Amino acid sequence: MGKLFIVATPIGNLNDITYRAIETLKNVDTVLAEDTRHSKKLFTNFEISTPLIAFHEHNERDKTQAIISDLNSGASIALITDAGTPLISDPGYFLVSNAKKEGIEVIPIPGPSAIITALSVSGLASNSFSFFGFLPSKKIARIKYLQNKADFNETIIFYESPKRILATLTDMLEVFGSERMVCLAKELTKSFETILTDRIPSLIEYLTIDVAHQKGEFVLLISSANKADLTDAKNQLGKILPILCAEMGASKAAKLAAKITGIDKKYCYNKAIEL
Repeated sequence: MGKLFIVATPIGNLNDITYRAIETLKNVDTVLAEDTRHSKKLFTNFEISTPLIAFHEHNERDKTQAIISDLNSGASIALITDAGTPLISDPGYFLVSNAKKEGIEVIPIPGPSAIITALSVSGLASNSFSFFGFLPSKKIARIKYLQNKADFNETIIFYESPKRILATLTDMLEVFGSERMVCLAKELTKSFETILTDRIPSLIEYLTIDVAHQKGEFVLLISSANKADLTDAKNQLGKILPILCAEMGASKAAKLAAKITGIDKKYCYNKAIEL
């Protein structure tokens, strides 16, 4: 019976590949690649001549059974993605799951991962974190999704595309408020690598000051909610908001309450109009 190797490849800098990864890719019978054109650059650089087969989200289910048959016949096969560790927001779960069911040995060849790379330099808590892949592309769904994560007492991590990064940070400002610390990490290990950990308004300013700052592949890391402080702030809001609303309109009261408590203005306004 053959073996299935899950091989991590560089997320940018080709020198980050491991000796073991190169050896594995040279010695297997076939390499499954998310984009063969992209992977050929890696193969050329390290003089790897193993045949490449396209294996991506659109054909994974169709090709898995044939790959399992090859493995059962004794073939050794490696799976790579365009960058980083396979299966992390990339194809491969269906194949690995079925290979395990068949009793085929699945061997990890560890290496780069954008999530861990960003977390290690973010300055945010790394003892407990959750990764949620890409956020919803539609604004309403994205805000609802973020709201469900707002009170998480751990670092939360997302991927985001350049075309949505500004909109996503704007939505995060609405949901998390202006005080939450966020790390924006883009183009990791590449020439224009940028890692900024700051409050959301400052990151929005960075993105808008130059449209070129919105280009690249992004990892977003959001600091954990300070539940004690948040509870105290909401208790304070509950006491002062009725008093403010009795003296002024809901909009003005919400704006003042937001300044006093540090809670997002829109949240304060929604509470004001409920009174």
